[in-house]
Amino acid sequence: MATAVYAPPQPTLVLDAELEEQYEYEVLVFDQTRHRHLVAAIEIVSPANKDRPENRRVFAAKCAALLQEHVCVSIVDLVTIRRFNLYCDLLELLGRSDPSFDPPPATYGVTCRGRKIGRQSRLAVWAHPLAVGRKLPTLPIWLSDDVAVSLDLEASYEETCRVLRISGV
Repeated sequence: MATAVYAPPQPTLVLDAELEEQYEYEVLVFDQTRHRHLVAAIEIVSPANKDRPENRRVFAAKCAALLQEHVCVSIVDLVTIRRFNLYCDLLELLGRSDPSFDPPPATYGVTCRGRKIGRQSRLAVWAHPLAVGRKLPTLPIWLSDDVAVSLDLEASYEETCRVLRISGV
């Protein structure tokens, strides 16, 4: 007896669409004790993340989806050539705002942590505007409800400058 091969029907719609590649610079942290469960993501903003409204929406939606899964999300935005703030876009998508980011700074570092407390969803934020000449902050990276590690942006910057043999600002 022969097995029939599935032949899908013709598509109901075919469009020309710009499906541009999204530039992703991220570090994903998995908990090995929980079967490689994703617990944290560090998103490093690129100029392409900020260049078009659709790219900004995709970035914000990705971060919101991670937060909904209770993944700690840190965003590091050092892009000065485009004055959009993706953290503020994320909050807008969630129907919220951060009064300390009014007006929104172009560069910033932020950690967002979504948790369920009883039936209530809670978003905790550690947000820091960045400025040229000022020390970069340390952000918490939550690995579980009660365990965090530090992401020392200043030390990371200094080490990067040392390895690349460039002088820091």
